[in-house]
Amino acid sequence: MWNAVAQVISDTLATPFEITQKQQLSNSSADMLFRISDGQHTFFVKVAPLSALERLECEAQSLSLLTQESLFLVPDCLATDTTLEFAFNIIEWLDFSDPTPPNWAKMGEYLAMMHQKHEQAMFGNEQDNFIGVTAQPNRWHKKWDVFFSEERIGWQMQLLAEKGFHFCDIDTLVDCVKARLHSHNVQPSLLHGDLWRGNVGFVNSVPCLYDPACYYGDREADIAMTRLFGPFPDAFYTAYNAHYPLAHDHRSREGIYNLYHLLNHANIFAGHYLTQARDSIETIIHQQNSGD
Repeated sequence: MWNAVAQVISDTLATPFEITQKQQLSNSSADMLFRISDGQHTFFVKVAPLSALERLECEAQSLSLLTQESLFLVPDCLATDTTLEFAFNIIEWLDFSDPTPPNWAKMGEYLAMMHQKHEQAMFGNEQDNFIGVTAQPNRWHKKWDVFFSEERIGWQMQLLAEKGFHFCDIDTLVDCVKARLHSHNVQPSLLHGDLWRGNVGFVNSVPCLYDPACYYGDREADIAMTRLFGPFPDAFYTAYNAHYPLAHDHRSREGIYNLYHLLNHANIFAGHYLTQARDSIETIIHQQNSGD
C-alpha cells in the first residue's frame, strides 16, 4: 500500500519520495486518514475501500472546481489511484492556524464572491457526486424547486425507505418542499455543498475550503448549513451580507435546506439523526399546511 503511494508521489513530482513519517489521523468516517512526509514534502492521504474510487475521484474534481471558481485556498489533489484492495487520494497538506474575527470576515467575503457568479444557467452539476459517503444525484434542472425537492429531499427519503425508515409519504414531502420553494427566486451559484466548521480552515489567515460536495444551487443552502452544527462567528455573516445581501426571509427556508443534511446523517449514522430528521419533517409539513 504505502510503497504504491510513495511511487505515485515520486512519479507525479518527478523526484524520489520516501515516506519517513506516517501518522494516522482521527476522524468520524470509515475512511482512513494519514499525514505522511519525507521530511521535505508533506501530504494528506485518504484511504478507502477499492469500491470508493468513484467517490474519491469526485472529491478531487470538486476541489479543482473550487480552485477554479473561488479565491479560497483549496488543497490540490496530487493524485487519485488504487492498489489491489484500496483507493486513495493524495492531497496537499495544509497547516491550519487559529482564526480571528477578520479572518472569518474574509471567509464571508470570499464565499459571497463565489456565490455572486451566476454563469451557470441550470441547477445541478455535470456529474453526480457524493455528500460524505452518500451518492448525490445532480441531474440538470431548470427549476430550483424541482431540483431540490426531487434530487435532494426525495432522494434521501428513498434511501432511508430502502433501509426500512418511513417518516411519511415521500411524495407528500417532496410536493411540500416544492411548494415552499416554488415562489423563491434563485440564480444558480456554485456551492461548497457541505459547508460546516469541520470543512473550513485558515492558513496564515487565508480562508480555506476542503471536503466539498459541489453543485450549482441556491446560495442560501450553503449559508443554512453554516448554522446547522453550530453557527460560524458573526463576522462571517456580517461580511457576507455586506458583499451579497441575503433575502430578508432567508431564515424561513433554513429548515428545508438543512433537512437534506439531517436526512443524509440519518442515512449514514442513524441514531439521534433519525429523530432530528423526523421532527424537522413534521415541522415543515405543519408549516406548509398551516400556511406559515
